[in-house]
Amino acid sequence: MTPEPAAIDITVMDHLLSRLRALGVRHLFGIAGDYNLAVLDRVLLHPGVDWVGTASELGAAYAADAYGRTRGFGALLTTFGVGELSAINGVAGAYAERVPLLHIAVGPTEPSERAKLVVHHTMGDGDFDRFARAHRHVVCADAVLRRDNAVAEIDRVLTTCLRESRPGYLRVPRDVALSPAPPLGPLPDPTEPVDKGDLDAFRTAARARLAAAGTVAVLADFLVDRFGAREELAALLAAGSLPHATLATGKTVVDESAPGFLGVYAGAMSGKRVRSAIDEADLLIRAGVLLADITTGKFTHGFDPTEGIDLGPAVATVDGTAFDVPLAAALTVLTELVGGRPPAAAPVGGPARPRPAAPVRPSAAVPGLLRDSAQALGRRLCPPKFFPLTQSYLWEAVGAAVQPNHTVVSDDGTCLLGIVEQRFPRGARFLAQPFWASIGYALPALLAVQLADPSRRGLLLIGDGAAQPTVQELGTIGRHRLKPIIILVDNDGYTIERVTHGLVAEYNEIARWRWSRVPDALGVDRPLVLTARTPGALDQALARATATTDRLVLIRARTAKIDVPPPFVRLTVNRPDRARWVA
Repeated sequence: MTPEPAAIDITVMDHLLSRLRALGVRHLFGIAGDYNLAVLDRVLLHPGVDWVGTASELGAAYAADAYGRTRGFGALLTTFGVGELSAINGVAGAYAERVPLLHIAVGPTEPSERAKLVVHHTMGDGDFDRFARAHRHVVCADAVLRRDNAVAEIDRVLTTCLRESRPGYLRVPRDVALSPAPPLGPLPDPTEPVDKGDLDAFRTAARARLAAAGTVAVLADFLVDRFGAREELAALLAAGSLPHATLATGKTVVDESAPGFLGVYAGAMSGKRVRSAIDEADLLIRAGVLLADITTGKFTHGFDPTEGIDLGPAVATVDGTAFDVPLAAALTVLTELVGGRPPAAAPVGGPARPRPAAPVRPSAAVPGLLRDSAQALGRRLCPPKFFPLTQSYLWEAVGAAVQPNHTVVSDDGTCLLGIVEQRFPRGARFLAQPFWASIGYALPALLAVQLADPSRRGLLLIGDGAAQPTVQELGTIGRHRLKPIIILVDNDGYTIERVTHGLVAEYNEIARWRWSRVPDALGVDRPLVLTARTPGALDQALARATATTDRLVLIRARTAKIDVPPPFVRLTVNRPDRARWVA
């Protein structure tokens, strides 16, 4: 075990760091400020937690969010006022998408507060709790630490974060953070026992519903991951050989190489096979599902959300009747029940399309003129301008290049829509923020996932518009000598917004950056920068990026200004004038 700081020198900050360390936190993100400098000295002395200084507090919050998704808990430390407000958008995203993390804001001393001194980073009115009140809207628990309650309040906030899988907030006066703290035992267990009566009642209702169903399908989402029910979901799918899909927010919460996996479901954006299987099932079991506009194709899902079996974090419902049964326990009950059913019918639409064991691109076929694709032959013989890189080709190629040890991190927009329906190999992980959908999230998230699990390689997918708000964290990635692959889709601005509204509007324009020079300018050591304007060039760049593991690789993928991925085209074609489930 990692040794604790010496018992004779335990401070409130030491206690807090030890609590975080016990929750799996090995890295604390943030920015130094004069209020927190002495506190950061304690961080540097702590043997179990490393300080990661980011380029902005917002970047620190995004990183803490992604770290929490990867390791189960994340943390950031900022200075009072200006620093914590800079981070609040990232904390709000963690609240929306149910990520447990802790935001620590270190501020002026208690005597300064009592005297209501006009100090910097305040509004000059003596109100030191203003920013704590602002955070109260985007966290599940908060506290202002005092010497007589600091240890108890730390444990209360952390326990609530674990139970609700959401962020918490601590405002810590600098002198309180450095005051002595008594050693305590382990953090209280946040889980609550399941009532046997509720469990039996759910079992009875679910058994009757399953008995009446002909076809059964499963739709899974991100709450399965947040509430630790991956194994229980896998057991259910195996026991019933049930056809299943995920929403974009839950991509890779199941093994996408399994025979029963249909794909990612997104209402009218879905492929025909997955859409028909989910919408037409006699019984749809929804595990940890949150139905949102961006994950349901603007509420074009074809099933009735009041029917079927719906498993939430703490409540399970059967055709609208609610039972106080948490997600993992409800999945275990369903596993027992489906185990005795006959094998499930083949998924609607035929067997799943197999994923090739290795990427096979037309341009990598047998050398010479006898290609197995007329398109590949044309690319070889004609100037590149006749065969520009398309969104459709881009995402098929990137999907085929994903390896089992990759963690794919995607930003919103064309990247998310393009990659989400590509089937990943077993072991690959996916991380995105589709619901909160704050552009620029993915670049600091890449920093966090690489630090959280160095055994995996990060593969970042981000557009030129999304990259500009947080690109400075590329320098942080370089400073820590991380070696991810970054695919930057350069399409001259906000393409999804152009197609949605404002095709030639000024507000969808952005500055044109010289992306090939950016990694070097931000201090990345020996970056490999490649540009792909054609399918053939992309194939070569992806192959080289995968083989180059000793440094950061940036692929600038140049696509047309108004080219969009196939799912967005399907939504445009299939969406009715008004979504069925919108009142």
